[in-house]
Amino acid sequence: MMPNTVADVMTRDPICVRPETPLNEAIKILAAQRISGLPVVDENGKLSGILSETDLMWQESGVNPPAYIMFLDSVIYLENPAKYERDLHKALGQTVKEVMTDQVVSVHPDKSLREAAKMMHADGYRRLPVTDASGKVIGILTRGDIIRAMAASQE
Repeated sequence: MMPNTVADVMTRDPICVRPETPLNEAIKILAAQRISGLPVVDENGKLSGILSETDLMWQESGVNPPAYIMFLDSVIYLENPAKYERDLHKALGQTVKEVMTDQVVSVHPDKSLREAAKMMHADGYRRLPVTDASGKVIGILTRGDIIRAMAASQE
C-alpha cells in the first residue's frame, strides 16, 4: 500500500547548514553525502533558505551582463539590472547566505504524499524541506523518496 503522508517517506533530521556556513564547506557536504541540496536554517533550526546545485552553478558558469542598447548616450537595459546584480552576487558569494535561495516552499509532515508530489511536479522542485508548525526543519522530501515509496507499494 502506498504511504499516505509526507511523514511516512521523508528523510528525517536532514543535514542542514547555516547562512554563515562557508560555501566551500557546504559544497564538500553535498559531494560527500551525494545529495543535491541542503536546507539552510537559523540558530533555532527554522528554515531560512535552501542551497541547491543550481545555486552553486552560478559559481562556475559566471554571469552575463544584462543586454542593453545605447540611445542618445543613455544606457537602456533590456533586462532588469537588479537581476544582474543578484546574479553577480551569487557568482561571487563566499557564504551559504550569499548564494542560497531564500524564497523556499516547504511542506508539513501531515500533508498527503499525493499533494506534495503534485506541488513538486508542477513547480519543478527536486526537494521540499519538511517543517513543523513553528517552521523548524524536521525532514526533507525528495523526488527519490516519492519514487522509492511508489516502488515499495508495487511489491
